[in-house]
Amino acid sequence: MEKTYNPQSIEQSLYQTWEEKGYFKPHGDESKGNYCIMIPPPNVTGSLHMGHAFQDTIMDTLTRYQRMKGKNTLWQVGTDHAGIATQMLVERKLEAEEGKSRHDLGRDAFMDKVWEWKNQSGGTITSQLRRMGASVDWDRERFTMDDGLSDAVQEVFVRLYDDELIYRGKRLVNWDPKLHTAISDLEVENKEKQGHMWHFRYPLANGALTADGKDYLEIATTRPETMLGDSAVAVHPDDERYQSLIGKFIMLPIVNRLIPIVADDYVDMDFGTGCVKITPAHDFNDYEVGKRHQLPMYNIMTMNADIRSVAEVVNTDGTANNELDGSLPERYAGMERFAARKAIVEELDTLGLLGKIDPHSLKVPYGDRSGVVIEPLLTDQWYVAVAPMAKTAIEAVENGAIKFVPQQYENMYFSWMRDIQDWCISRQLWWGHRIPAWYDEAGKVYVGRNEAEVRAKHKLADSVVLQQDNDVLDTWFSSALWTFSTLGWPQQTPELKMFHPTDVLVTGFDIIFFWVARMIMMTMHFIKNEDGTPQVPFKTVYVTGLIRDEQGQKMSKSKGNVLDPLDMIDGIDLESLVTKRTGNMMQPQLAAKIEKSTRKEFAEGIEAHGTDALRFTLAAMASTGRDINWDMKRLDGYRSFCNKLWNASRYVLMNTEEQDCGQNGGDMELSLADRWIIGLFNQTVQTFDEHMEAYRFDLAANTLYEFTWNQFCDWYLELTKPVLQNGSEAQMRGTRHTLVTVLEQLLRLMHPIMPYITETIWTRVKPLAGVEGETLMLAAFPEYQADKVDTQAMADLEWVKQVIVAVRNIRAELNIAPSKPLNALLRSVSAEDQARIEANQPFFKTLAKLESMTILADGETAPMSTTQLVGNMELLIPMAGLIDVAAEMARIDKQLEKLSLDAKRIEGKLSNEGFVAKAPAVVIDKERAKLAEFTRDMDKLNEQKAELAKLEA
Repeated sequence: MEKTYNPQSIEQSLYQTWEEKGYFKPHGDESKGNYCIMIPPPNVTGSLHMGHAFQDTIMDTLTRYQRMKGKNTLWQVGTDHAGIATQMLVERKLEAEEGKSRHDLGRDAFMDKVWEWKNQSGGTITSQLRRMGASVDWDRERFTMDDGLSDAVQEVFVRLYDDELIYRGKRLVNWDPKLHTAISDLEVENKEKQGHMWHFRYPLANGALTADGKDYLEIATTRPETMLGDSAVAVHPDDERYQSLIGKFIMLPIVNRLIPIVADDYVDMDFGTGCVKITPAHDFNDYEVGKRHQLPMYNIMTMNADIRSVAEVVNTDGTANNELDGSLPERYAGMERFAARKAIVEELDTLGLLGKIDPHSLKVPYGDRSGVVIEPLLTDQWYVAVAPMAKTAIEAVENGAIKFVPQQYENMYFSWMRDIQDWCISRQLWWGHRIPAWYDEAGKVYVGRNEAEVRAKHKLADSVVLQQDNDVLDTWFSSALWTFSTLGWPQQTPELKMFHPTDVLVTGFDIIFFWVARMIMMTMHFIKNEDGTPQVPFKTVYVTGLIRDEQGQKMSKSKGNVLDPLDMIDGIDLESLVTKRTGNMMQPQLAAKIEKSTRKEFAEGIEAHGTDALRFTLAAMASTGRDINWDMKRLDGYRSFCNKLWNASRYVLMNTEEQDCGQNGGDMELSLADRWIIGLFNQTVQTFDEHMEAYRFDLAANTLYEFTWNQFCDWYLELTKPVLQNGSEAQMRGTRHTLVTVLEQLLRLMHPIMPYITETIWTRVKPLAGVEGETLMLAAFPEYQADKVDTQAMADLEWVKQVIVAVRNIRAELNIAPSKPLNALLRSVSAEDQARIEANQPFFKTLAKLESMTILADGETAPMSTTQLVGNMELLIPMAGLIDVAAEMARIDKQLEKLSLDAKRIEGKLSNEGFVAKAPAVVIDKERAKLAEFTRDMDKLNEQKAELAKLEA
C-alpha cells in the first residue's frame, strides 16, 4: 500500500468500478429478506448541499449494512422535475441566449427546450451523489416526468376524480404575482420586516353610535390597500363595548359599500381597539371568518396584484355572485398594489379618517423563487379532498404500522393531519404534469387519461371541440406517489411486490406534511395488501435535524455561510472559496462582510478530507432529530482517523505479507492479547448492530472509533510486537492470523460508513485472511460470536493494560523518559495478580519498560517511591535519583487538597440528619465506603510525604 492515504487517488475510479460491475443492484435472492429505501428525489436543478450529504450518508450506510447482511437490497434513486425552479431556469436561459420568452415559443416548443436542458445539464446532482459513494441502483433511476411516472400520475388523478376526491373550485391560495401561479406554503419564505400599522376610522351607518358616543369604529391594518375588498368588521361576541352594534353596518370609506358588523371569537378584544376589518378574498384568517358568516368575497386584484377596475364578487362556496355591486373607484384601476396603498392612506387622511400610524414589525411572505411579496388571492384551482385519506393515514401511525424516529415527530404529524385542509394541486405553469382534464366550449369539464378516452367515455362527437386544462400538477403530487410509482405502478410489477412497502424513509422535519404525510395518504389509498387492507409506503420515518454552521445559524446563500460538501471532499483554496461565497450578484456590503468572515474562518481555504472522513463526521454527529452545528475540527479529526486506519493496516501488511498467517494449517498459539482483541471485536459487532437497529448512527460511529483507534491501533498493535519479535513460530503464526482476521472483519464492520478506504485496504488484506470475493460491499457483515468472547482473557488483558498505564502515568508525572528502564515494587499482590505478572512479562518489559517487578513480602519496608493503585495492588517506583523532591511534594499536596475537599463533602452529607433519615441504606453505605477510601488514600499520600522528607534530608 502507498505510504500515505490519498483519497483523491482512489475514490472516483473505485466508484466507477462498483457501478460498472453492477454491485449496487438487487441480487434477487429473497431468502434473507428484501430491503428498500427510496431516495427523497432532489430537484433536477439542484446541486449537492450539506443536507443532501447528511441524509445520503445515512441512507447509504443503511443500504450497505443491509446488503452485507445478505438482504436483497434496493436503494431507489431519482430526481424531481421541480416545476417552478426548472421553468424559471430555462426561461432565464432562453432570455439570455435568444432574447425570447416562453410565450414567444409557445408551449410545445418551450417544453422541448426544457427537456433539452434536462438531458444536457440536469444531471449535476446525480454526479455529485456518486462522489458521496451512494450505492443506488443507477439502472433504475427515475424522473418524476418520465413516461412511467406520468402514467401513474394520470391514473391517480383520474381515479381520485372518479372517487369524488378531486374537484375544481375558487378558493384562496398563495399567489405569486411575478410567476403567475399558486405556490405551496413550503415555497413561501416569511421575512421579518419593519412596517406600519395604520389606524382608520370606518363611519357607522344609519346613525349608529358606539357605547361612548362615537359615530365610527377604529380599525388597524398593515395592508391598507386591501380595505377596498372589506366584507365586514368583526368584534368579539363578549366585548361589551360593541355588543349593541353587532348586526349593524359600516359605510366602507372610498368604496361607499355597506358592510356588516359581525361577532367572531377570532377577534382578540384586548388587542388594539378590538375591531378587525375582514377581507376574505385577501387574507387566510379572514377567509375562514368569511366562511363562518357567509360573507361575500371581493377580489380586488388582478393576477399581477394590481387593482381591478371592478371587483370579482364570489360567494363562500366559490360560485360567482352577480347580485352585489363590485364597483371600485376608477382612480385606482390598474394601480400597482403598493402604489395603491400609499394613495389610499393619503385619501383617507384627506377625508379625516386616518388616525395614528405606528411602526410595526411583521412577517411578510415572499416567494422563495420569484422574490416578490406573495398575495393571498381567489383563483380557480384543482383540489384534493384529503380528509377521508387522512383518517387512514393517522391510524397507520397510531397503530404502529409506521414509526417515527425520533418518536416525538408523531406529534407534529398528528397536529397537521387532524386539522387538515383540502390540498391545492394545480399550478399555473407549463413544465409539469398537465392536468388530464378537458373543457368543451360551454366550459363543461371532462377528466380522463387522454382525450380519446374522454371522448369514448362521454360519447362526444368529433365536432365537439375540447381544450385541455392549461395548468399542471403541483410537484408534490407526483412525489406523493414516489414509493410505488418508481416500482412500476399502475402495473403490478415483480419489483412492486418485492420491495413495497419500503423499509425506511430518511427525511427532514420540514416536509413531514408536504411529502411524508401525502405519501402515506396516497399510498394507502391506492396500494393494498393481499387481504385488501391499505399498505403503508414505509415502515419507519427517520427524521434528521438541520446542519447549521459553527455558530448554530441556518446555512443560506444570503448569509454566505453555506458549506459545499464537495469542497470538504476535494478541498478549495481561499480565493475560490471567497468567490463562491460572495458571488457576482450579491450586494457589495454583504459581499464584503462575507469575504471578511470567510477569510477569518478559513485562513487557508479548506483542505481536502476525502469522502470517507466527511461521511464518518456526518454519521458521528447524527444524534436523532437534533440540529447539528458543523464543526470543521471534527472533520479534521476524522480525517486523522482515516490516516490512523491506513497506517495501522500498513503495519499489519508489513508483518503478514509473504508470512505464514496460519491459513494453510500449522500450530497456532494465541497470545493473551490475541484472545482479548478477538473477544473485544465480537462485543463491538454486537454493540454496533444494536445502535444500527436503533438508528443511532452517532453511537455506531463512536463504537467503531473507540475500537479502532483506542483498542486495535493504540493497544493491540503494540501488544503484538513482543510476540512478533521474540515469540515461537506457533505464537507468531497465531498473532499474524489474528492481525489479518480481525483487520479484515473490522473493514467489513466499518464499510457501510466508510466505503472507499475499507474497500481499498480489504483488497490487500483478504488473501492473507483467506477470504474470497470481488468486493467488500458484497462480503458478509460480521456476526457476533459469543464463543469467541474469552471473558477471562479479556479481564486479564485489561489488568495488564492498567499496570502499563499506571507506569506510564508515573513517567508522565515525574517527567521520566519513556525509554528509561524502571524497577517496580509490588505490594498487596493477590494470587491472581501474581499469575498475571508471571505470564505477561514480555508485555511489561516492552510496553512499560520495566526492568524488574519485585513483590514485597508482608511488612517489608519499601524505599521512598511514587505509587499507583491497580485494583488493590500497589505499584511502587522507587524515586531515588528519579525525581525532583520539591515538585513531587507539591503534586502530593495538590492530591491531598482534592481528597480533603471530597472527604469533607461526604462528611457533610453523613452529618446531615435529614439526609441520613431519608436516604436508602445502600446509598448511605456507599457514601461511607467512599469516605473510607478517601481517608485511606490520604493516609498513604501522607506516608509518601514523610518518605519524601527523608529523601530531602
